[in-house]
Amino acid sequence: MSLETQGRAWQEYSKGLWRENPIFAMVLGMCPTLAVTNSAINALAMGLATTFVLVGSSTLISLLRNHIPKQVRISTFIVVIATFVTVADYTLEAIAYDIHKELGAFIALIVVNCIILGRQEAFASKNTVFYSIMDALGMGSGFTFALLLLGSSREILGSGSLFGIDLFGPHYEPWVIMILPPGGFIMLGLILLGFNALGEWRQRLRDETRTGEAA
Repeated sequence: MSLETQGRAWQEYSKGLWRENPIFAMVLGMCPTLAVTNSAINALAMGLATTFVLVGSSTLISLLRNHIPKQVRISTFIVVIATFVTVADYTLEAIAYDIHKELGAFIALIVVNCIILGRQEAFASKNTVFYSIMDALGMGSGFTFALLLLGSSREILGSGSLFGIDLFGPHYEPWVIMILPPGGFIMLGLILLGFNALGEWRQRLRDETRTGEAA
């Protein structure tokens, strides 16, 4: 693999982690983000399921991109995505029934997650399999990271635990609101505030560096 290929592969993967993070940068997939992040384990399960669907559908659509008529491409994308969602749904039900029960209908609703359909239309249908897989892995990793950060924060503050493990002992007074729907909006807003502030700080740092080099 050439250095140019490696460089582009890393670029396609890393953009989903920060610059084009599905939640923190593009603010997509808000329904599962707010609904299932009342605990870290639920957030992780949803993130991994979504990543699996992203990678599987991107791989198949990239392989078939030259054989899918433009007139039915969206319908084809949805059928492919629904197939992988069904696999993820039944697999999760078989190996982790309690988590599957907690997530409920939100696993099936991955089919209409705009992140997945958007990546098929914008990237997988126009690029090779290798780059499509890297793009899907990056977007999936970024989505999982965002869900896990949100779910962990809410569980720690709202229950005093992480992945069900008690952290602060019996005397801790949990912020119950954090595991309720309003807590999802509050914590997401705080994280988005920090994400944007960090992005602006990095941009100012780059601008100052360029100014110093030009001088």
